[in-house]
Amino acid sequence: MGKLVEEYNQYRNKMNDALLDTDNKVIKRFFNIDTNTYLEGALSVKTKEMMGLVASMVLRCDDCIKYHLLKCHNLGMNKEELFEIFSIANVVGGSIVIPHTRRALEFWNDIETT
Repeated sequence: MGKLVEEYNQYRNKMNDALLDTDNKVIKRFFNIDTNTYLEGALSVKTKEMMGLVASMVLRCDDCIKYHLLKCHNLGMNKEELFEIFSIANVVGGSIVIPHTRRALEFWNDIETT
């Protein structure tokens, strides 16, 4: 994985630790809800992560997009599936999603860097 992924992971881990170290009950519970939402159920984990990626793109959250791209990659999503997700996100979210699609592709390419 490339530099973009490394920087993202370092920052995310550092700040998640800082948030959780406050021992705030609401923040801890929210993190737990998020974790439990993406567990295997009637829908596969991969399907849920793909849905999370579409939602993150439509909501234009670059950090969330990166998170779901990493999860999807780790779950075996391929580039053909990625571009179908991009298509859905752009149809649902409109042209405002295009800049996030560009950055998502850049991050995906960085993920695939060996």
